Amino acid sequence: MTRVLLTGLTKTYPGAPAPALDNLTLDIASGELTALLGPSGCGKTTTMKMIAGLLQPTTGDITFDGRSILRLAPENRGVVMVFQNYLLFPYMSVADNVGFGLRMRKVPKARIADQVAQMLALVKLPDLGRRRPSELSGGQQQRVALARALIVKPKVLLLDEPLSNLDAHLRIEMRDLIRGIQKDLGITTIFVTHDQEEAVVLADRVALILNGRLRQYDAPDAFYRRPADAEVTGFFGGRNLLAGVSAGGMFDCALGRMTLPDGARTGAGLLTFRPETVRIGPAPVNALIGQVVDRHYLGTQTRLRLAVASQTIEAVLPPDLAHAIRPGDTITVNLPPDSLWVMEGTA
Repeated sequence: MTRVLLTGLTKTYPGAPAPALDNLTLDIASGELTALLGPSGCGKTTTMKMIAGLLQPTTGDITFDGRSILRLAPENRGVVMVFQNYLLFPYMSVADNVGFGLRMRKVPKARIADQVAQMLALVKLPDLGRRRPSELSGGQQQRVALARALIVKPKVLLLDEPLSNLDAHLRIEMRDLIRGIQKDLGITTIFVTHDQEEAVVLADRVALILNGRLRQYDAPDAFYRRPADAEVTGFFGGRNLLAGVSAGGMFDCALGRMTLPDGARTGAGLLTFRPETVRIGPAPVNALIGQVVDRHYLGTQTRLRLAVASQTIEAVLPPDLAHAIRPGDTITVNLPPDSLWVMEGTA
């Protein structure tokens, strides 16, 4: 297992008005699965290519277990990258694709055959070694690409948008497989994604990169419970933001005086709470009366927009609790203090 440390990593392309990646520092623990999350063009794939040695940073350093790898050629870094489009050799069988890296290392044929069989069993394709990639589904091709990467026992595994080309049901199946294999083998793994759900389900920690800069590096649940700022809140689907002042365990804002959890920051700031933490009914603190502006049934949940005082807030409820609520209704809701988070910023 390998600890990966990125220090002040910056990449500026010639003629570009701003760096593609600006002063990124990340400490990725040995054996950890980390997501580089962000929209297209934010710098996450640039980061991955610099780790792999496909790009050189403008400034900064990359170390594996305390040793810089910048002077090492890609093939000497102990890094394997699985690309979004798999890049399997179409003229080779599945078994030959998986064993390619071992053949390049002059491993004896008998050992290659044995290890290929083990890898195909690991990715749940034990009987498909003789097929060509063109005879496989997208999910099966992704498994072959993963097996080809793992068979050389890399120090670090890089996955570039590993699930983006798969149908919804296959994405769930593949993310479970990737997570299971990664935990079993203990390989330090970094994957790029633009999908928040994919990041929080798969990763031990998530690095959110926006416009080339790291905005938050944290455990998945922190992005919902303790977002760093309003932009991070919005990226993760948060819509409830209220400017005000925090003092003495209370927050004064347009909704009134709200009771905060212990340890909340003080001073001017932004109050946020997740739509799914809003509760129906009165409560001793943080009770609000609002009018339903609109209602959207989403299958497993129902989203409400409520006009409260001069503000609009969003609530997400289980369908059985919201089935009788209609636009125009006046309802009482409450915000549990533990669901409130105060951060720096202004509305």
